[in-house]
Amino acid sequence: MTNNVKRGILIIILSTLFFATMDGVSRYLADTYNVFVINMIRSWVLALLVVCISLRNQNGIVKVLRTKQPYIQFIRGLLLISAILIGVYSFTKLGLVQTHSILSSFPLIVVAFSGPILKEKIGFQRWLAVIFGFTGVLIILDPTNYILSFDAILPVLGAFVLGFYSILTRKVSETDTSETSFFWVAIVGCIVMTIVGPFYWEPILFQDWGWMGVLCILSTAGHFLLIKAYENAEASVLQPFTYFQLFFASIIGIIIFNDTLTISILLGGSIVVASGIFAAWRTHIKSKNN
Repeated sequence: MTNNVKRGILIIILSTLFFATMDGVSRYLADTYNVFVINMIRSWVLALLVVCISLRNQNGIVKVLRTKQPYIQFIRGLLLISAILIGVYSFTKLGLVQTHSILSSFPLIVVAFSGPILKEKIGFQRWLAVIFGFTGVLIILDPTNYILSFDAILPVLGAFVLGFYSILTRKVSETDTSETSFFWVAIVGCIVMTIVGPFYWEPILFQDWGWMGVLCILSTAGHFLLIKAYENAEASVLQPFTYFQLFFASIIGIIIFNDTLTISILLGGSIVVASGIFAAWRTHIKSKNN
């Protein structure tokens, strides 16, 4: 891994733009087709990408597939595809702005549960960031103005799923390479969606196959750039810049899909992002001092 922080930051910001645009295309398609069909096709292309990348390495797929923690790797794959399904479904019910604002709280969940699961020491300041951040989530949900529904709570569940996925990613990084971890989540997601997706198959209109292709290209490019970003800089340095996805997705949601940016979403989202950045900064400081 090279140590080029500026390049890593630029690459990860570009990857968030690709992912946010991908989410916009996903929402457009999900208005017509169910999330299982959309993500089954997307997972096929992503799996093809990781297989092609793996074949370029010495010993190919055998080397990349080898893991000391196969059960955890499999669970990671299940968690990630579940989070994607929850996210795309929520885009159609709550919009890109509100969904992303809530999902952005997942790094705080990582902080909260990395203590009991990973045996990491979480200081008082980071605990305050977690509490403050979840206050922001409550503000986004704005329970005083309407009765909370399943659709409103679903992104919260998605944030927890992403949080546990990230925690397990840290866990497997103790023994496995990033290439192995990426290979497992892509292949597991592909297998799961190939099993489940056909039960929900819907004929895709000819004009929408172009958008499906764009979705797959954005997904593939986004993941490729994400890998390159982490090859250039440490995760703790790059974490705060992942919030650009919320920024880009909000712009797409407001301009293209007429999402409403309410005071509660703006205030709550700002609290979530500020708390996440502060927690990431404290984590970075702590890692430098150890």
